[in-house]
Amino acid sequence: MKYFDILSDAAVNEGLILDDKKYEQFIKYKEMIKEWNKKINLTAITEDEEIIKKHFIDSMKIFKFNPLKKAHKIIDIGTGGGFPGIPMKIIKEDISITLLDSLKKRINFLDEVVRNLDLQNVETIHGRAEDFGVDKTYREKYDVAVSRAVANLAVLSEFCLPFVKVNGYFIALKGPSVKEELNESKKAIKILGGKLEDVIEVDIQGSDLRHNLVVIKKIKEIPKRYPRKAGYVSKKPIK
Repeated sequence: MKYFDILSDAAVNEGLILDDKKYEQFIKYKEMIKEWNKKINLTAITEDEEIIKKHFIDSMKIFKFNPLKKAHKIIDIGTGGGFPGIPMKIIKEDISITLLDSLKKRINFLDEVVRNLDLQNVETIHGRAEDFGVDKTYREKYDVAVSRAVANLAVLSEFCLPFVKVNGYFIALKGPSVKEELNESKKAIKILGGKLEDVIEVDIQGSDLRHNLVVIKKIKEIPKRYPRKAGYVSKKPIK
């Protein structure tokens, strides 16, 4: 139970509860990350405590945005090793979550995580956001889209907002220097039916990690021409 207090304190700070079952799921997840990371590139962070703080607690901090606690259907775009989606699911097991990533090896890993941790109501998708964002099964079907992917906010908005219902939210986990990105993405957010709701500063006790939760509310349906075809979004962001 070496890391129980660290994880529990982080959960309590956001009005959440960590019990023994959830703790064991986090530890099992950590060990799977370390083992699979020898075969595929999941993360550059490999020390136990760093994984706990910079992946698990960092992901948990998304619940600083209180309305997220009432959301039921969530999609994590560009989830990679499962961040923030898997920690969100562990800590709040009543949510239904979709994990989307463009690399099949990472999806294979996430399938194993879901099976080994016995997580229910988790869907994994191998593919690109641009393709699934126009699919009627997924388009504007989620209460919240989240992303910790490394991409400009204008690009991320075009990846993520197509999945969000009107009056739902897109939450991007961004670094400490987000003001410039916000300025550059104003046009994209507006065109894509979004409106900046909040920017919430986050820090992790006992680490040098600082970031912001950029909260964008979906206030109207997205025009049918978005998202554009694969390749266009990153190469020619809306400006």
